[in-house]
Amino acid sequence: MKFLKKLFKWIAIILVALVILLYIFDYSYILKGVRVVYLTGHNTAFIDDYPYFENDTIKKGTDVSPWPIHKDYNSVKETEKLSKVNKDWGTIAYMIIKNDSIWFENYYENFDENSKTNSFSMAKSITTSMLGKAIMDGYIKSLDQPISDFYPEYKGEKTTVGDLASMASGLDWVEDYKGPFSITARANYDDDLAETMLNQKIVETPGKEFKYLSGDTQLLGMILQKATGKSLATYLSESFWEPMGATDDALWQLDDGENRLAKAFCCISSNARDFARFGKLYKDHGKWHGKQLLDSVFVAKSITPRFKESPQYGYGWWMKDIGKKHFFMMRGHLGQYVIVEPDDNVIIVRLGHRKSPDEAVGRFTDDITVYIEEAYKMLEK
Repeated sequence: MKFLKKLFKWIAIILVALVILLYIFDYSYILKGVRVVYLTGHNTAFIDDYPYFENDTIKKGTDVSPWPIHKDYNSVKETEKLSKVNKDWGTIAYMIIKNDSIWFENYYENFDENSKTNSFSMAKSITTSMLGKAIMDGYIKSLDQPISDFYPEYKGEKTTVGDLASMASGLDWVEDYKGPFSITARANYDDDLAETMLNQKIVETPGKEFKYLSGDTQLLGMILQKATGKSLATYLSESFWEPMGATDDALWQLDDGENRLAKAFCCISSNARDFARFGKLYKDHGKWHGKQLLDSVFVAKSITPRFKESPQYGYGWWMKDIGKKHFFMMRGHLGQYVIVEPDDNVIIVRLGHRKSPDEAVGRFTDDITVYIEEAYKMLEK
């Protein structure tokens, strides 16, 4: 009994010492990460984590516009391979939109068409859309405007807002989703995201090559907020969520309740139907039901590779060829996808808990090809 008391005493002392050290060396955000992730039974960020964070509301408008339902809605079942992959990788929503109507959709576990789940890095595509809108609205001059115009901390640097949108900033950042001491983990769990970002320096020549960095989009989001004088949630609501007739309010995670800075690089919680609206907007060259919400030249530039050496990325959007078909897409951690084939007028949405293994940050995983190929097999029946 005495041994157990001593053991528990020493464990308590060690834990207290660890907490003190985390605060001393400015790693206290790790405590939040432990509370949100490990104490909820997970080993990484998870799709329905928004209740554990402060959030800003992306408000829907009064004139909502539900997706039309295709005359052949759910007339074809999932292929055997798709059904297996959906089960193996924990899909919670799978949808095929054909000719702007929902042709097939299925929901799993206890999720449905109204369930909010985390976009993760699909938010990068949305944030970049907001950049295009800010240029249209005159808040930002062009893709070539230096970031130092907004943050004097970067005076003398040549990085532009376009470099941020195309992942070519030269920012000092290592994209790491597993290490608790990584800058990516700090950005996700720290309570002062602006301070974290403005401590990051430009260490490489900007505008030369693609290098996937969440910090680029976060800094872009901060610039958008400064340029517009509006929160990201408000500007997103006014620019896209309301005009596109989203049927539900969405949530954008914040660093904390006091600073209220949105995580521009991730963490918009919405549903498959409303996420899909951005696929339609880009498929239709920035128009929504005849109204030009986003400049068509900006849209075309976004879904065209900036660098020949990196054909997979443009400005905030990913691209992938399968056979003779050309797809562009929004992608997020754990396999959140909005995939578009404009020539076929097809949009595929997949949301879920997991994806097939990564070979490296930014590489296309095998599950993407399965979700696309099996959708086309279903459409051909």
